[in-house]
Amino acid sequence: MTPPVRASVCMASYNGSAFISEQIESILADIGEHDELVVVDDASTDGTAGIVAGITDPRVRLIRSPENRRYVRTFNAAAELARGEYIFFADQDDLWIPGRTERLIRSLEVRAVVAGNVALFGGPPDPAPWSLRSQDSSHRVRNLIGTLVGYRPYYGCAMGFRRDFAAVVLPMPRYLYESHDLWLSIVANLAGEMSHVESPAVLYRRLHDANETPRGWRGPKQILRARIMLLRCVITASARLRSRRRAETGR
Repeated sequence: MTPPVRASVCMASYNGSAFISEQIESILADIGEHDELVVVDDASTDGTAGIVAGITDPRVRLIRSPENRRYVRTFNAAAELARGEYIFFADQDDLWIPGRTERLIRSLEVRAVVAGNVALFGGPPDPAPWSLRSQDSSHRVRNLIGTLVGYRPYYGCAMGFRRDFAAVVLPMPRYLYESHDLWLSIVANLAGEMSHVESPAVLYRRLHDANETPRGWRGPKQILRARIMLLRCVITASARLRSRRRAETGR
């Protein structure tokens, strides 16, 4: 019999040929024999999918999207295809820091969602100066406000959740056009299931030509639209958590 999958790493790829091989190599070196890497390619046009398909490691699963759905929908698709007990997100352009998988799994054995820190690629191996603190893990309201305002640094590439929490996290709301990491943060903090791990989980590439991170300052309309979207996430997450509690109590 095939052993059950322990951890699933979910990657959304799109025109990432410059960095994806190096990132996948770092992930495969850190995960275990009974883990998997699920790559959903978002209709790349630069040969990214071919690079992934050429990797012979049996832990790698490649799914090619017939159309470009943008990164939130692509991460959602990868997470819904995951078979593991522990589900992690991974960007195509970072590097995983050795030992990250085991550190985050230890936290997930206690709480349903984990958020690690990042170290900047090319910089010192210390957490970035705006990093999360473990002592703030239980500060639900403070973390939630920080997520909505924008000063709590949750990065999807350093986050994960347990299988038994997937029914709350997935599917991500259809109106969510960015910030899948903030959606996970909102759900986790509302539920009191967030765990901060201070040690860096990835070497993070901040800006390059294929990065989804916005360049420069956003305009007032963009900021307002994003904040309204996050408030909608609070409403949706609260409703899902109420349904989960009713199902658990039988009421």
